[in-house]
Amino acid sequence: MSEERPTSDAAQEEAADEARAARPADPDAWATACEEDLEAEKARRRAQYGPPPGSAAEELRKLVDAVTDKLSALQSPLFGAAASGAAQQVVNQVVRQARAAVEPVIERNPQVFDHLAAAGSELLAAYRSAVENQERRWTQGGTARDEDRDRRRDGGRDGDDDPGPGERIDVD
Repeated sequence: MSEERPTSDAAQEEAADEARAARPADPDAWATACEEDLEAEKARRRAQYGPPPGSAAEELRKLVDAVTDKLSALQSPLFGAAASGAAQQVVNQVVRQARAAVEPVIERNPQVFDHLAAAGSELLAAYRSAVENQERRWTQGGTARDEDRDRRRDGGRDGDDDPGPGERIDVD
């Protein structure tokens, strides 16, 4: 009978340590794994949703190109066959002038369009907040003056303890 002794936990750990020491350790293994996961997620999103939108300057260029294409393809039935050629030339000239004015601005200051887009988003959020507050007042039947009067009457509370828009019912 050959007796094989099962290896102890300490011996197994020692063998695992030797195996780890034999292969070189990657000091940035976590960063590498995160980068690989991020790239895989980006590839999955590109496959599912298409390419991500570019900067605001690139999107403005695309818009100018799309408008140019639509205007140049537009045939105006209002002017008739004789005048449509002249109208088409005028449209093409206006488009060329607009493009000549926009392109240098885009190329010199592409980051300006990103800032303008961010500012527009912030303005939209502020407007949405103001409208929602006003709608809330309208649906609750009160006005800003009513809220101020109630706040003064309640001793200046902000209304944090206010249970909501319902009426207080006294059960005594």
